[in-house]
Amino acid sequence: MSGALEARQIPSYPDKIKTSVQGTIEAPEGILKITKIACHYDLKIPEGKRKAAERVLNVFEKNCPVAQTLKGCVTFEHTWDIEEYKKE
Repeated sequence: MSGALEARQIPSYPDKIKTSVQGTIEAPEGILKITKIACHYDLKIPEGKRKAAERVLNVFEKNCPVAQTLKGCVTFEHTWDIEEYKKE
């Protein structure tokens, strides 16, 4: 994700992206397995870059190798909070 943000002049470091990930483990057939992964992103972006950041977030799963590998086996949920700041 950071490369896609950087390509749109949205810095991804230092401390510009925080990600929290939580997995849900269930035993639908009596065997434990991860059934859902919920990812939450906290982004700090320059003022005026919200639409570009949201475009990146909306297509992230499609371009994520992990999500594409687990597609059909694990449900992914992506949420985010965006805080805009004025460039100095």
